[in-house]
Parts: sequence; structure tokens; C-alpha cells
Amino acid sequence: MPDKINLSGKFAKFSDHWSPKILTELNDFHIKAVKFEGEFVWHKHDDTDELFWVIEGSFTMRFRDKDVVVNAGEFIVVPQGIEHMPVADSEVQVVLIEKQGTLNTGDADTNDKTVDSLESI
Repeated sequence: MPDKINLSGKFAKFSDHWSPKILTELNDFHIKAVKFEGEFVWHKHDDTDELFWVIEGSFTMRFRDKDVVVNAGEFIVVPQGIEHMPVADSEVQVVLIEKQGTLNTGDADTNDKTVDSLESI
């Protein structure tokens, strides 16, 4: 039988930003925990949608034509092929739901925020 997952406990296990950690798998998807602070990079994912669910804090999802503030207890789904850039003025804890194998920086050039190999916690 599977064990339950305690989000507070999982978020307490790491302090790095922009480096998603795999919590579990659900069919062909990964459920990930990530902490944001500062600006990410403009990018898109041509073959998958992404769900960003804020557990603690808030962040702004920037799109080319508007900004959307996402607060604790809220989530946003970014449709495939839509350019976006998350920005957090202070640390925010987010659960991501993405297809397995989704590169965090999408179609952007490899940079210091690219995570090729994800850690499971």
C-alpha cells in the first residue's frame, strides 16, 4: 500500500530554488515540489500543459500579454506552447504536475536553472 505524502515535510528537505524534486508519479505524470525566488526564464513546452499549485507564498506568472498573480491555495494551468516566466518576489512553495520527462526550462537554451536529472524526495 502506498504511503501518504506530507508536503510540509517534503518542502523542509530542501532549500534550493528552481530545482524541482519528484514527490511521486501519477500515470504518465510527475508530481513535483519546487521553491521559487526571483525570476525564471522565458520558455514554453510544446507538448505538455503544466499545473502550478501554490502551497505557501505567492508568485506572478508572466505571459507575453498579461501577468497573473497566484496565491497560496490557488493554481494555474499553463497550456502547451504558451510562453511563460514565473517570478517570485520572495520564496514560494509550489507543487508542479507535469508529464514525466518535462525539462524545467522547456525550449529555452540550457542555462544555470536547467535541471537535467531530477531528485526524488
